[in-house]
Parts: sequence; C-alpha cells; structure tokens
Amino acid sequence: MTPLNESEKKREERGSQWKKWVRLLNRSIVASTPPKYRRRVIRNRRLVLVSLAILFLGALYFLLWLFIFSRYVITNDAYVIGNLVPLKSQVSGVVTEVLCENTQLVHQGDVLVRLDRLDSRVALERAEANLGEAVRRVEDLFFQVQVNRNRLLAEIARLDRLKHDLARYKSVVSYGAVSEQLVDDTEQQVRELEAQVNQDQASLHDAESQIFNTKVEDHPLVKQAASELKNAYLDYVRREVYAPVTGYIANRKVQPGDEVRPDTYLLSVVPLDYLWVEANYREREMKKIRPGQPVTITVDYYGRRLIYHGQVEGLHPGTGSAFALLPPENATGNYIHIVERVPVRIRLSSEELKKHPLRPGLSVIAVTHVGKKGEHILSSLVKFPKEKYEAHVYERELDGADQLIQKVIEANLYKNRLPQPFPLERKENHE
Repeated sequence: MTPLNESEKKREERGSQWKKWVRLLNRSIVASTPPKYRRRVIRNRRLVLVSLAILFLGALYFLLWLFIFSRYVITNDAYVIGNLVPLKSQVSGVVTEVLCENTQLVHQGDVLVRLDRLDSRVALERAEANLGEAVRRVEDLFFQVQVNRNRLLAEIARLDRLKHDLARYKSVVSYGAVSEQLVDDTEQQVRELEAQVNQDQASLHDAESQIFNTKVEDHPLVKQAASELKNAYLDYVRREVYAPVTGYIANRKVQPGDEVRPDTYLLSVVPLDYLWVEANYREREMKKIRPGQPVTITVDYYGRRLIYHGQVEGLHPGTGSAFALLPPENATGNYIHIVERVPVRIRLSSEELKKHPLRPGLSVIAVTHVGKKGEHILSSLVKFPKEKYEAHVYERELDGADQLIQKVIEANLYKNRLPQPFPLERKENHE
C-alpha cells in the first residue's frame, strides 16, 4: 500500500472524529430510551436534523438572493463589438500592387492597394483636350459678339448717312437739282439698310445671350468640361486606395492581378481602440437595467481573474428578431411564445483596453449591477469619437484638380483680345 499524504490523513481524521460524535450521540439516545422505541427515536432525530439543515440552507439562499443576487443581472450571451470598416474599390481596373497584409497596423491615409492607371490616364488627357476645346469655342463666342457689334455699328453709320442724303435730296427736288428717281432709290436703300440693321441687332442679341453675364472661365460650357475633367481626375486619383481610418488589416480578399469593379470588397480595417460590449439580456431581466449602471465583465480570452469595469451606455430600440432579415410573423395559429433578448450596449474602459486589448467577436460574461440607480430608460450615454472616423483623405482627392483646370484654361486663352467696341448709342443720338 502507498503511504497517505497529509491531506488524506487530515480527511481521515475528520471523518473518524465525525463518526465518533455520531456514536456518542446514538449511545446517549439509546441509553435514555426504552429498547422498543430506540430505532424510532433515532430516525425522528435524523429527520429533524435533515429538516433543520434544509431550512438553514433555504434561509441562507434567501438572504443571499435578497442582499446579493437580486442586485445583479448576469448573462453569458454577450460579445465584444467594434467598427469593422470595409474598404471597397471606387473604380474599375486591374490590381497592380497590394501593400498590406492581415494583422498589419495601418494609419489613416496609407496607400493599401494600387490599380492600373493607363486607362484613367488616357481618359484624363481626353478630358483635358475637351476642356481646351470648350475654352476656345467659348472665346470664339466672345469674339463673335465683338464682330457683330462692329458690323452693326457700320450698318448704322451707313444708314445715318443715307438718311442725311435723303433729307437733302428732298429739300432740293422741287428746284430740279435732283431727280425724283434718285429720291426713290435713296428711300429704297434706307429701307433695305434698316432691315439689315434689324437683322444684325437680332444676331447680336443671339450672340450676347450665349455669353450674357459670364466670363470665359465661368461659361456653362467651360464649367461642364471642367466638371468632366474633375471626374476623370478622380478616377485617376482613386487608382490608389487609401486607409480611411487607423486600425489593423483583416479579411484581405484582394490579390495582385484581380480585376475589380466599383463596390468590389477588398479588405477591412479594424480599429481596436474603440470597442464595446453588446450583452443580450432576456426581456424579463430588463426591468431594472438602466443606462449608467456599472458592469463587471470577464472575458474567456484572458480568463476569469481579469475583470473589466464597464458602464451601460444605452438600450437598443428593438430586439434582435425585429431587425432580422425575415422578422417573425406571429399572426398565425401555430404561435409559440419565445423569450426574446434585448441588446444592451456596454462601454469599456479605454485605459483597461490599452493594458489588455480585446478583439471584436470575443465572448464575455457581463454582470450588471442593477442595484445602482441609473439614468432614464430612454437616455443614451454613447460618446462617439468622431475625430477618429473622419476620413479627410477623401476630401483631399480634388486638391490638384482646380490647379490643372486653371492651367488648361490659361493655355487655351487667346491673349491678344480685340478691343471693346463702342457702345451702341450713335443711332439714338442721330435720331
């Protein structure tokens, strides 16, 4: 036989001591009881002891529930949640470079994927040519207005001279200085020239309406061509896919040589500095849960000894089944009552997350201290870190487009402009 260790020896000593007390108790009972009632007395005494033990345990459980268990609500249907930022392609093309890998830390603005730029470069050059052509065409409209104005001024001057000659002819026709035929011919020329002036005025108004209250740079045709150039510039710039936020690469699907299209999923960026817990409590447990109540959290990832201290931020406005792809339809004859679960958002301490980082999807056990007074049931204590999720990298994609447009416009403008014509006031003055 193997020798007994210390713990086994102590266990045997306690068992022998207990047996000794039981024998002494039975001897005392047997000694004070007649022989025919001794077995009944021993059995009754055992029933009393068992009843007292059950009552003691029941009272202990009631006290524990009253002062401890009733003040806490616990669930193991809880998970760590975070923002999984999906990155998709905005243009079509072939992947030429992949500059990241899963679990790699990337910062906002880092280039993660590059696409082939040849097609976009050709489209950008075509848009530049269209803008230059639009500038030349619009500037030609401005010059055409000047030509029409000068032609109209010449016609008005000829008309004024003929009217002046006609007035002189009529004043001396009675003396025979000029013939009646000359007067009739001059009148006919005046009518023809007046019709020509009216036609030139209509042509001038038509030309002016196309450039009214604009410059070459502000003309709608130039603006339309500049907008098309911006679109081509965006397609050219978006051949480089940037990280919208700082985080870790996960679920990378893209490979060099893949042909992608708009909305093609490439990878995900997961920020680990902003996580929370979503605990699903039974609907009958939601009676005392309020925003602001403290929560103790244990994660299987680190074991039960490490405790996170959180706070209820808010209660979701619906159960999980209400937001399911196929919501339940209970207006049927075979209805079965199911206890629903309500998601509760729980904030995690940022300091504890820095010391012991977590990952989205981890299972946790959340214990909410409902004995503490919280806020109103409809209040929300969520504090979203807006500055961490502002993707300024997309706002800077058009930084060089305006300079390129201005450069194309200046390269196609005719520098030596014709002088501005005189105002059309001579006709009114002569009349």
